Amino acid sequence: MAKFLIAGLGNIGTEYAATRHNIGFDVADYLAFKLAGSFKLERHAFVAGLKYKGNIIVCIKPTTYMNESGKAVKYWMDKEKISIENILVVVDDLALPLSKLRLRGSGSDAGHNGLKSIQEILGTNAYPKLRFGIGNNFAKGMQVDFVLGKWFPEELPLVRLKIEKSVEVIESFITTGIERTMSQYNKSEISL
Repeated sequence: MAKFLIAGLGNIGTEYAATRHNIGFDVADYLAFKLAGSFKLERHAFVAGLKYKGNIIVCIKPTTYMNESGKAVKYWMDKEKISIENILVVVDDLALPLSKLRLRGSGSDAGHNGLKSIQEILGTNAYPKLRFGIGNNFAKGMQVDFVLGKWFPEELPLVRLKIEKSVEVIESFITTGIERTMSQYNKSEISL
């Protein structure tokens, strides 16, 4: 029986709910819903203790705000004694189209403040990440508004499908490992 830390990144507060930047929270919520768990407010995060096929999952939504995500990830890794290869951080990614999910075992923060914080606090970028493509459908100078904005109504059906797919990726990561999961999901286009 292995133990995993799934960290869905986002910002707390109703003004951030259902925004592109909070997709990590939405994936974490769906994972907890699917595995019949619920979140409680604990130190640095909302936390749900889940089980999947004999494995223990500690699912967190950091309350530290995006720029301090590393504090919550490190605290729960240490508290639950979870090794770095058994963590998975779910995050929005501007560089990927809306039709894509990408799982990686390491890699740069690509300018994402949540990943930057985790990398600084863990002292490495070699930890698994699930990047949820949000596209880059914004005018010059409007990146922050786009990332912190709500999904366009026409995007929502695909976003919901991708949230379900993201949870499939997490389940596969837990049961079959990162290599097999990457080869199964990284190339596929997700469409309705």
